[in-house]
This record gives sequence, C-alpha cells and structure tokens, in this order.
Amino acid sequence: MTDDFTDNASQPAPTARRKWRPAMIWLFAGFAVFAYTFDQLTKLWVTSTMTEGERIPVLPPLLHWYYIRNSGAAFSIGENVTWIFTIVMAAVSVAILFQLRRLGSAWWALSLGLLLGGALGNLTDRLFREPSFAMGHVVDFIQLPNFAIFNIADSAVVSGVVIICLLTLRGIGMDGKRHVPAPKPANDAKSAGGSTGETAGE
Repeated sequence: MTDDFTDNASQPAPTARRKWRPAMIWLFAGFAVFAYTFDQLTKLWVTSTMTEGERIPVLPPLLHWYYIRNSGAAFSIGENVTWIFTIVMAAVSVAILFQLRRLGSAWWALSLGLLLGGALGNLTDRLFREPSFAMGHVVDFIQLPNFAIFNIADSAVVSGVVIICLLTLRGIGMDGKRHVPAPKPANDAKSAGGSTGETAGE
C-alpha cells in the first residue's frame, strides 16, 4: 500500500486502474469484515465474562477493561438521542457502499473498510441490543486515563477518518490518482508592463 504515498512521475493508465479495481473492492471488504468481526467478538467476550460496571486492570494505570453500555455516539457523546445516531450510522454505511465504484487505492480501501466495519459494529448494537430495536446501547469497555470509554468499532471509525484526512491532505483521490492543483496563470501585470514598454519605445 506504499505506492499511493510516493511521488511517481508516471500514473498508471486508466485501463490498468480499472483492472485492479476488483482487487481494491475485495481489499475493502476484507478490512470491513475484519473490523466488524473483531468488534463483535470482543463485545461478546465482554458481555459473557464481565458484569456491567466491572473494571479490570490490564496495564495499570494506562489501560483497564471497564464494561459499560453507552446510549450515545462514539466516546459517550449525545446519550439522549440514540435513535439519531442509529440513522446516521445507517446513512454512513450506505454512502460508503455507493462510493465503491470510484475505489482504486489500497489506502482508501483500508480507510473505508475500517469506517464501514466500525459503523456496522456499533449499528448492530443499536439495532439488536437492549432496551429496544434501534435504541440499543453500545457495549464499551476500553478505558484510558482521562479519556472516554470506547470499543473496537470506535477505534476503527477514528482510524479510518484519520487515514482519509491524510489522503486528502496529500491530494490522493479515491481513484488512487494524485490530484495536483492547476498551475497559476502567467502574471498579467508583468505582461501588461512589457506591452507598455514596447509602446513607449515606439
């Protein structure tokens, strides 16, 4: 996945990019499945081995497992509007799928895969956990010092967003091409000055 972050003078032909696009789709799907499965398995482990409110030291004082159920968004934001976040996560998931036709970059496949897997992980909790359908509380259990409690899905979403920001800053589009700003037009003032000089000489 290092080719997207290097400055190459020559870009692959469009036909070559179309040839590799199915591979990017499979790569995207693999990352999404990994993030979703990892999230759901860790939540299953927490709910089956811990009681709500239990706190277990892992690497004290840096890391603890602390089982809570969160009705808000990532990092316990907006706990009183659970249904809104259910709709938002569903909309984000659909929007990501609609963008796949443009996918031609391994790094974008990674970021979108993590984003979709994380969104679906928390969406599954919203839909099927207590207290009711679409109002379910998300299982959170990772506690760091002076930070909100979160889960694997939250980590996947944040990681995906960070990668997308880096790709955007470097001008790498979803198709894998590096988009360079168009060169500025010639200095009109300089041209005007040259014309004036020629007129004066005459």
